[in-house]
Amino acid sequence: MAGAGINQLFPRWTAFLCLVTILCSLFTPAVMVKENDFKKCDQSGFCKRNRAYADKAVAQGSSWQAPYKIPSEQASFKDGQFQATILKTIDDQGNTVQLPLTVSFLKSGTARVTVDEKKRQDKDIELRHNSAARKERYNEAEKWSIVGGLDVDTNAKVSHESKTGIKIQYGPNFAFEADINYEPYSIEFKRDGATHIKLNDRGLMNMEHWRPKIEKPVPEKKEGEEGQETQEEKKEEATPAPEVPPSEDESTWWDETFGGNTDSKPRGPESVALDITFIGYEHVYGIPEHAGPLSLKETRGGEGNYAEPYRLYNADVFEYILDSPMTLYGAIPLMQAQRKDSTVGVFWLNAAETWIDITKVKESKNPLALGIGAKTNTHTHWISEAGVMDVFVFLGPTPRDITKSYAELTGTTAMPQEFSLGYHQCRWNYVSDDDVKEVDRKMDRYKIPYDVIWLDIEYTDEKKYFTWDSDMFKDPISMGKHLDQHGRKLVTIIDPHIKNVGNYHVSDELKSKGLAVKNKDGNDFDGWCWPGSSHWIDAFNPAAIKWWSSLFKYDTFKGTMENTFIWNDMNEPSVFNGPEVTMPKDNLHHGNWEHRDVHNVNGMTFHNATYEALLSRKKGELRRPFVLTRSFFAGSQRLGAMWTGDNQASWEHLGAAIPMILAQGISGFPFSGADVGGFFGNPELELQSRWYQAGAFYPFFRGHAHIDARRREPYLLAEPYRDIITSALRLRYSLLPAWYTAFYHANQDGSPIVRPLYWTHPGEEGGFGIDDQFFVGTTGLLVKPVVEKGKTTADIYIPDDEVYYDYFSYNKLATTKGKHLTVEAPLEAIPLLMRGGHIFPRRDTPRRSSQLMKFDDYTLIVAVSKNGQAEGELYVDDGDSFDYEKGQYIHRKFKLEGSTLASTEAEGRDVKTIKEGSWLKRMRDVAVDKVIIVGAPSSWASKKEVVIESEGKKVSVPVDYYKAEGGRAAFAVIRRVGARIGADWTATFA
Repeated sequence: MAGAGINQLFPRWTAFLCLVTILCSLFTPAVMVKENDFKKCDQSGFCKRNRAYADKAVAQGSSWQAPYKIPSEQASFKDGQFQATILKTIDDQGNTVQLPLTVSFLKSGTARVTVDEKKRQDKDIELRHNSAARKERYNEAEKWSIVGGLDVDTNAKVSHESKTGIKIQYGPNFAFEADINYEPYSIEFKRDGATHIKLNDRGLMNMEHWRPKIEKPVPEKKEGEEGQETQEEKKEEATPAPEVPPSEDESTWWDETFGGNTDSKPRGPESVALDITFIGYEHVYGIPEHAGPLSLKETRGGEGNYAEPYRLYNADVFEYILDSPMTLYGAIPLMQAQRKDSTVGVFWLNAAETWIDITKVKESKNPLALGIGAKTNTHTHWISEAGVMDVFVFLGPTPRDITKSYAELTGTTAMPQEFSLGYHQCRWNYVSDDDVKEVDRKMDRYKIPYDVIWLDIEYTDEKKYFTWDSDMFKDPISMGKHLDQHGRKLVTIIDPHIKNVGNYHVSDELKSKGLAVKNKDGNDFDGWCWPGSSHWIDAFNPAAIKWWSSLFKYDTFKGTMENTFIWNDMNEPSVFNGPEVTMPKDNLHHGNWEHRDVHNVNGMTFHNATYEALLSRKKGELRRPFVLTRSFFAGSQRLGAMWTGDNQASWEHLGAAIPMILAQGISGFPFSGADVGGFFGNPELELQSRWYQAGAFYPFFRGHAHIDARRREPYLLAEPYRDIITSALRLRYSLLPAWYTAFYHANQDGSPIVRPLYWTHPGEEGGFGIDDQFFVGTTGLLVKPVVEKGKTTADIYIPDDEVYYDYFSYNKLATTKGKHLTVEAPLEAIPLLMRGGHIFPRRDTPRRSSQLMKFDDYTLIVAVSKNGQAEGELYVDDGDSFDYEKGQYIHRKFKLEGSTLASTEAEGRDVKTIKEGSWLKRMRDVAVDKVIIVGAPSSWASKKEVVIESEGKKVSVPVDYYKAEGGRAAFAVIRRVGARIGADWTATFA
């Protein structure tokens, strides 16, 4: 749904013409994002100050004296933790402030570096404006983001110590080392003796300490003005303190104005900044969400580079700009660096507004080498407005190691509701329950599979959530039952802004219970969003979460059923009349933390509250929630899915979606997608067709459209476009077992569901910059969607010397490692390859929804490798409950070796000891129907039968062998294997 823009009078708003007039005066029509509504670095005081600080340091070169040092007598190491006090020199007289430092070496091999400020830590500061805000630096992001992995490695040991520093060895086989230098303070992280990451290498660390505001001399008053004193002057009594160095710019220390809104900044300047250098690394990835390439660009200008830092400040940015470091809806401050066969990373745990500068410098020890042997160092500069400095350092050495270590800290993707991997049909808005039923009937009439239909804000009674428009949605239960007949679901939107109006129970309770976000004066914050005047639930408050859960009970949220799920939008939060279309930074949350402290985690807390609510909506119920969010932070992956927001129906936005989704996956939040067809505008038929082909390979697959866009449900399209889109949808549904297995892996170890080449082939440098093709889980399926108008071929980069087959024709392709392969891609075709050596499951019977496929038999596709082998997996459970935690699942490993194909229990469990629940009992009737072996050896050509052995029985079943012909590989089809999917079995060709 579009954010800060209203371009028409919605149905039933006519009676509120006065309200609409006010709204229209507040915001501009939704045509395109207004860059001027959002800050650039030089408009953000703390970013501008820290960039200037960096410029000063760089300009002084080797003469730069970083003002941070550790007195050796204040340093100690014990039980896996190094503790010290960093002294920051603040003036020419040598006065210092104390910054407590802790470096923790964790059992996972991760190192954690935290720096606080003692004066604020001790609450020994004065706040301006009689503010009730907390005095400490915000240190509770961990409560929301971190769920484990913090156990300290007490085996970490000191390898060298002196007055100038300490070296600590840790990690697997003590292969990692942290060299902590005392003056100036810096840390060098090594693996196997080689330096990979340096903190404060360039001396750009800057922790803005607390200082009182020093009143400037007041100009002499004119005659008659004596004795007059403004209210502000009464509040701001001068406090004796050291003079501020004349070089420092105080203009944004004490208050800051942007777009007509003034931030009172009661704690004064408090930013934290640090330079982090990746030694010998040219490619860095991550820090979503941005609409740019996967391999991050430099940000200090120059040809092809950005002039602005990457910004993380969750905001309602509609029709966002492409190829830009501009902030979007979510923030995950995780960055990975990649060079040949080596991956490292950092996680900057800070929930405040953050900017990241990136520069890359080629270095050569020999000035006469003319670039020969020169390595590239990537310099990054992290700048946050508030909070403690909290950095996790990962030394890899593989992308999978980084992913796993990050997942140990922040958790993994929740096991999804199985239906949520199907296709979702959405628009702003389906206008009535009859409209919903008609869409459902027509999808069936044209045999187009889908699982979910969505309702945007217009289903409510005048934008009051937890209500229905009684004129247009007269019988929502009837609508829900209609959908349920074919296993389909309904998703309704619930946003965090609550309409401020009388006789509305949600608003009345929010206010009476004191559960709303407060303004700086401690009153309920009032802002504008879709309903007009609104309050916002403070989901940081445990009492608010408990109350929020009560609103979703089936007997409270009338009209909802077991097949109703939820969409959380506008949770950055979007505030139409707020600064940068969001909440004032001096608002107050639970615990009196300022909004500036928690902004980027705010959307996650609302997502969490809704997730908690959906776990149980009636007595005795415990089910997996499905909640889509627009705003997110590190850890949001534990709660549901996200999408890339308000995109446009353009080829450029189709192309931009893939690197955005890949960035989500490598940053720990792989359940992601983009609005198929584009939210704004009307896609031409070719674009819509290509977008469905791409969307069939998004982890989250939803078509969505703006209220002003033409209806574009797939059945409305003329042929051949309707058939092309239907084919893409059926391909998605046939591969649902493989998708669900990929989600299982993401749940187990945090691995991406769709995987870029650098992640799958970290030794192949030619793939490091490629972000328009990807592998699906462990299937070996390599897809490159067509994202250009009129394009009928695709150039696919081949990262290895394994054999590749075309998915549809079984053609054996003439591939060369490190080269591009051109394949035909007419409009009806999706460039999709199978890498040799993999086995993946399918379900081949077309159905209307995933629910109707739950107990269908399976097909296995075996893509034989060059050495004649292949392996793969299937994971399946009931797709709804948490019974998988009690062993109620099937997890099979398939392996082709020589002339035998075998299915075994993937985890070595003795499944006979597991008491079968109702789902497992039904799965006893589900079998392997057939096996297709692509690249079958010629020695099988004479075979007419194979022997299937399972559960003590042997049976011969027919096999059809098709010789290689033209470019097509030989393949064999075992017809009606018949072995239970949950049982061990072998198929022998000997």
